[in-house]
Amino acid sequence: MNRHVTVGLDDSTESHAAAAWAAREAASQDVALRVVHVEEWPITPEIPLTLTEALVERYETLLREAAERARRDHPGLDVTTEMVHGRAGAELTRAADEAEVMALGSRGLGGFVGFLVGSVSLAVVATSTRPVVLVRAERPGAEAGATESGAAAGGAGAAGAAGAAEQASAGAEDAAAVGSPPDVVLGLDIAHPSDPLLDFAFGTAARRNLPLRVVHSWSPPASYGYAAILDPEIGTGLGRRAAEGLTELLRPWRSRFPEVRVVEKVVVGPAARELVHASRGAELLVVGRRGRRPALPHLGHVAHAVIHHSSAPVAVVPLA
Repeated sequence: MNRHVTVGLDDSTESHAAAAWAAREAASQDVALRVVHVEEWPITPEIPLTLTEALVERYETLLREAAERARRDHPGLDVTTEMVHGRAGAELTRAADEAEVMALGSRGLGGFVGFLVGSVSLAVVATSTRPVVLVRAERPGAEAGATESGAAAGGAGAAGAAGAAEQASAGAEDAAAVGSPPDVVLGLDIAHPSDPLLDFAFGTAARRNLPLRVVHSWSPPASYGYAAILDPEIGTGLGRRAAEGLTELLRPWRSRFPEVRVVEKVVVGPAARELVHASRGAELLVVGRRGRRPALPHLGHVAHAVIHHSSAPVAVVPLA
């Protein structure tokens, strides 16, 4: 099958936002766009044939209009549409496994609740062998909702006076980020580097001509409090080693993508909270997911937190 970007389409506003993201991504990669709708209505004697035909006609129109919009926004883009019958989770995962990347809509709830990611999207994100991007629709007051969501995520992970100070600092950075040019943010654990994750983040930044902000979050060991009393410089040393490790890890990728301006950031605190803060003003937040568990879809706590609370689209990349 030819290389392509896929979007799972329904009639929600978030799904249309995902279709627009997917069309732009397909154009930037110079590959085809595949628009898929999964029809779960069974054709049985209990459901009138006229109702089934009306639903089919409705979604055929939805697919056709989405394709026309993508071709209009990106002249020359090769767009195909497909209506698939079956279970949405299984069919969209199968479609995602065949694509360069899959885009799905993610519904924003706002406030402290965060963002709703349905069971179908979670199943696709947790089991696909390829990157999956969750896209929200822009709504009035989205920035305020994102601020509250970031605060909620931060509150869950902060502890003590140090945590409160870090939250205040992150809040100031968030305020500045809103007025900054957009960038791609990569959450990176230098203890578990991944070529697919780094390649996706650098490649996206290069194609879209955006800076890449690489965020590595670390936490002091449990004994840090006692050691810091004996050696106040121990925290500085740990942070310096983390920064040096990040720089060394990124060195070959900087050489491979010399056109990408890379900003390295090493922070102290829970990774999920720091990445939610970093998503403010970003065009895309990229995180990894370890392993694949088809029988029990599973996301790490960092990926799970950011896809619910990030104010930017989130790309989840399998690390295997």
